[in-house]
Amino acid sequence: MASVNSKQRLRRELLLGVGLLVAGAIMAALSLTQIHANHLDQMAQATPSASPEPSPTPAESKPGGTRPTTPAPEPARPDPAAVKEGAKPALPPAPAEKVAPPIEKK
Repeated sequence: MASVNSKQRLRRELLLGVGLLVAGAIMAALSLTQIHANHLDQMAQATPSASPEPSPTPAESKPGGTRPTTPAPEPARPDPAAVKEGAKPALPPAPAEKVAPPIEKK
C-alpha cells in the first residue's frame, strides 16, 4: 500500500511541477511578445549633424584657456581664512575613529 500511495504522490507532484514550468514558460513568452510589440512602436530617429563631413584635423588647443564650470567648484574644506569670514565646509568633520596619527618621517 505504501508504495502505491508514494507513486501516486510522486506522479501528482511531478505533474504539478511540470504544469508550473509550462505556465511560467507561457507567461514569459507572452511578456516577450508584448515587449517586442511595444518596442516596434518606438523607433528612434537620429538628428542630422551640423557638419556632414568630419574634420580631418583635431581642434586647436588654446593655452591658458579657462574651463567653463557652472557653478564654480568649491573646495570641500575651505582654508582657515575663509572659515573666519563665515564659509562653511561642504563636508562634516571626520569622525574620531577615522583620524589617524601623523606619519613619522624616517
